[in-house]
Amino acid sequence: MEMINRYIYAVTQKLPQSQRKDIADELRGLIEDMLEDRAGNDKVKDSEVEEVLLELGSPRELADKYRRTKKYIIGPELFDSYILVVKIVLIVISSLIGVGFVIQTILDPTSILEYFVDMIVSFVTVLPTAFGWTTFWFAIGELCGGTKQKDISGHEWKPSDLPPIPDEKRQIKRSESIIGIIFYTIIIVFLAFSNDYFGIWVFQDGFTGVVPFLNEQTYGTYLLFILLIFGAGIIKECLKLVSGKWTYKLAIYTTIVNVISMAAILFMITWPDFWNPDFINELVEAGIVEAGSETFDTVTTIWNQSTFWIFILFIIGLAWDAVDGFIKSRKK
Repeated sequence: MEMINRYIYAVTQKLPQSQRKDIADELRGLIEDMLEDRAGNDKVKDSEVEEVLLELGSPRELADKYRRTKKYIIGPELFDSYILVVKIVLIVISSLIGVGFVIQTILDPTSILEYFVDMIVSFVTVLPTAFGWTTFWFAIGELCGGTKQKDISGHEWKPSDLPPIPDEKRQIKRSESIIGIIFYTIIIVFLAFSNDYFGIWVFQDGFTGVVPFLNEQTYGTYLLFILLIFGAGIIKECLKLVSGKWTYKLAIYTTIVNVISMAAILFMITWPDFWNPDFINELVEAGIVEAGSETFDTVTTIWNQSTFWIFILFIIGLAWDAVDGFIKSRKK
């Protein structure tokens, strides 16, 4: 029956992923036995189903019994997602640090010892920081979720309170959230620790340097905005991963995060000293373009319009992310 399926779904969603199928089968068998004792060979009535579910208790209470213990820094409802996100973040950061070391060594083999020391320092400082922040945000999520364990309205739980099982169209694929987390992590690590290589690479009888897109003199001032923007993106993807389905609440959270991100991006990229003010001149000095040529005029036009188009692309991406969330939240 629909109500039984909804009850089992509500209970198992509060348990670790590895236990859900076994407990769902066990719980379904228990409910069927209890109904058989009540109805015998007669057709099961809705009222008898409600009586059985009331006897078993609210989904959260029953899930707590299956878990045996109730207090965690990060509980079973979030633990699987927490471990997955920690693995993704640490693996991606470790890979990027390693790749950065290899690239630096290839470009400048004479400084391999200096790059090796920098890599070790990065491992020692960056990985624990990433682990700590990931744990902190999931602990906050556990704390906020824990406030919902009691019905503050004082109303007794009833089977009619059970939410419907979400439609497949509202489901959020784990792969989508994982790809999003990997993307934002790569951007953060690259811009925070390898921004010197963010520009046009110049090769003249070997690697000779980089013409940077960003103003190296003021970049440190904007680093906090960059971390906040893409860090908010990671938090947004974590919320999707934990929720597993689109809801109006999640869509609202996504919209708020996207609006804040758009405001921060607009402030940052429109500030006069964010971009490298000598970018075109440095391209000419590096011999990439020739002053007064048609290529020079084309590159100058693209450079002058880049801020506008970057912002437009960000708006389209973030707006669609929010709109898509509301559309999927409406699907039954």
